[in-house]
Amino acid sequence: MKGKFTLMLLAFAVMSCSKDRIVSDLDYSYGRKIPHGMIVLGERLENPYTTENMTKALHSLYPTKADRVEVKTTDLYVRFLPKTENEFEFLLNEGLTLTDHPLDYDIAVEGDWYHDPQIPEGNLTWQYSVVPHDFEFPEMTYEIIDRCHIAGNDAETRSDGIDWEAVERQAYILTGNEDRLTQPLTKASEKNQPSGRITIEDKDFNDGKPFGVAGVRISCNSFVKFAHCQTDRDGYYQMDRAFASDLRYRLVFKNDAGFSIGFNLVLVPASVSTLGKAGPEGVNMTITEESDDKLFRRCVVNNAAYDYISRCNIEDLGITPPPSELRIWLFNSLEASSSVMLHHGAVLRNDLIESFLGKFSRLVEFFMPDITIGTKDLRTYKDIYSATCHELAHSSHFAKVGTDYWDAYIRYVIESYLTSGGQLYGDGTGAGSGNCEVGEMWAYYMESKLSKDRYGSSFPILGTSWWFYPQIFHFMDERGLDQSRIYEALLPEVDSKTALKEALMRRYPDRQDMIGQVFSRY
Repeated sequence: MKGKFTLMLLAFAVMSCSKDRIVSDLDYSYGRKIPHGMIVLGERLENPYTTENMTKALHSLYPTKADRVEVKTTDLYVRFLPKTENEFEFLLNEGLTLTDHPLDYDIAVEGDWYHDPQIPEGNLTWQYSVVPHDFEFPEMTYEIIDRCHIAGNDAETRSDGIDWEAVERQAYILTGNEDRLTQPLTKASEKNQPSGRITIEDKDFNDGKPFGVAGVRISCNSFVKFAHCQTDRDGYYQMDRAFASDLRYRLVFKNDAGFSIGFNLVLVPASVSTLGKAGPEGVNMTITEESDDKLFRRCVVNNAAYDYISRCNIEDLGITPPPSELRIWLFNSLEASSSVMLHHGAVLRNDLIESFLGKFSRLVEFFMPDITIGTKDLRTYKDIYSATCHELAHSSHFAKVGTDYWDAYIRYVIESYLTSGGQLYGDGTGAGSGNCEVGEMWAYYMESKLSKDRYGSSFPILGTSWWFYPQIFHFMDERGLDQSRIYEALLPEVDSKTALKEALMRRYPDRQDMIGQVFSRY
């Protein structure tokens, strides 16, 4: 790991205890600077989509048809309070869109997260959602807030001559939410289905021209009416639902390549970056180093992970990709990074977690991270990209060697840190040091190689100041033994430099002279 896991734990405790509440009267419209702290709720609003309010709107517009047309409940606006990881995973596996804040309140101060003040810190807060009217509720704490009719969510084919978009608009007017409506459509065929492009700049790549934020989810809603989709490789998106009102837009960092970027202060599987309010036609955004730091870093890590996973195929890097459902956490006030792979089975003693986290340890039990990226000293796209590739290389190694190998790795890192007075990677002695040796050689080598692939220039050799030697892999790569062939030798029993040498010689007998030469040199 590039850094210390104990530092990551300390960061949990420090960061989880610093929830600043901001009070402001700003209008958080799209394109303005938007805070990324805790959401501050304003007044509660009347939900125009309740079955009762949609019925009133129908009667108002179609008094002669009202008695013949029934406004049926299509959806339920609900909230859940999961108490275990299994309960939370059930909601995710049901495909529900979950938010940590209520949907029928004005937002006084925008932000990325919310924690109900009545829920103790360290516990998962209420999760708000919209579910089908016939949803089978699990055995967990939940409340039905409203029964709703959302046009387009009715499975029945409409042939009643009712303009349900007009009814929806009328419901906004009758509930005092007229100011949230956009101008009416001029043609029946016109649909305000949000679309656009999310891009980012890397000053050292592509001549500085913007390119897509790939595979990330963009979500929008007005009250309980939601839409979301993933951006494509080039950052383009197109929603499949039309809206007549202004919307709140968010980037949700759950990528369709099989990973999520989490930790908003309140721990959630996927971080949310609020984009603010805009019209139903959609938003376009270009993110730069001069943009919001948190949003920029999340997008860089997103793209680095997307690129890495996309390249793991046999035609390119030819290595095993990281395990699916990979959880990546970012810490903007931490220097160190790590690949602890806790979500995928690596073991860390509960008493150690609790000693650092106290009441917040329960949230870590919910959302064990696999990778942590400390971005405190990482300012440029290039720096963040490089650090992310390093940790992803670790996760590919984990996929090859398994949890027993990784447990020894983690234990060595922690114990070395504690016994050596904070020395990075220890001194290369003690149980598990060989695991660390092989693992860091591989990760620094891959970091160097992927940096060269993206940015050109010479092949850098990173990590050469430590007691292990990534130069060995660099030397072999220049002589035709590339990352795919090296990776094949990283077996679970390869837990030292000596074992690595023997494995390479067995696998590539025609390269024994070259392999022996480089290992003798280092």
